[in-house]
Amino acid sequence: MSELKPQTGMLEGQVAFITGGGSGINLGIAKNMAAAGAKIAICGRTFEKLEKAAEEIREHGVDVFPVAADVRDLEAMEKAFVETKATLGTVSIVVAGAAGNFMSKVEDLSYNGFKTVVDIDLIGSFNTAKAAHEQLKETKGSIIFISAGQSLDGYSHQAHVCAAKAGIDKLMKTLAIEWGPQGIRSNSIIPGPIDGTEGMKRLSSPETLPMLIQSVPARRLGSVNDIGQAAVFLSSNLAGYITGAVLPVCGGQTLGGSGLFNFAADQFHKPAK
Repeated sequence: MSELKPQTGMLEGQVAFITGGGSGINLGIAKNMAAAGAKIAICGRTFEKLEKAAEEIREHGVDVFPVAADVRDLEAMEKAFVETKATLGTVSIVVAGAAGNFMSKVEDLSYNGFKTVVDIDLIGSFNTAKAAHEQLKETKGSIIFISAGQSLDGYSHQAHVCAAKAGIDKLMKTLAIEWGPQGIRSNSIIPGPIDGTEGMKRLSSPETLPMLIQSVPARRLGSVNDIGQAAVFLSSNLAGYITGAVLPVCGGQTLGGSGLFNFAADQFHKPAK
């Protein structure tokens, strides 16, 4: 498993704003960016959860600002970026990571269920980018979208996520084209199955886990630090000529398509009611 390996100074002087930063993959990204020297703003809906996460990030000796806002609310996101600038300085790195997911076949998927995931994942990513634009333009910064393998293929029980994540990657590429002349880079990361996350709890079970690991050529689950270190790289000068890219950090899982996932889903997951 990948361990946290601080790259001292790699992001020194940077201010990173991370949505969904109170837990899971996005908290792992926040910790890795803090270890690389960035000041960190973490954004989510529940301040108490953010404050607890902020204490973990502060162990790396950087300034941390927890700011409560719902990514589905553009005005709230605009306010969050204004407050972040006043507290930490102008944002130069944005990670649009807030997401929702659950298992459901299309015939059992309600309008509200589909809309909720699209609103959090896709509309939330748009709102985050829109609210961040002026600060990223000022700093000639970088935005990273957390995508998923569902953006590449059809996945059983995942129509809502497939639609949202495919939209995110097209949004990312459009921003790379439109904002590139302003000095802003735009990229996506596709995480593979990441150990200890809410996504793993929702999308796997003890019965399906062996099949899931078999679908990964690296034959292991990833860690939040695998994703965090990739995000540090994409945000750093080492990736200064990379924009419009979709980077799978998945142990090769996306190479095999969705077949094993679909089989496991049909075998072991009951439709949402």
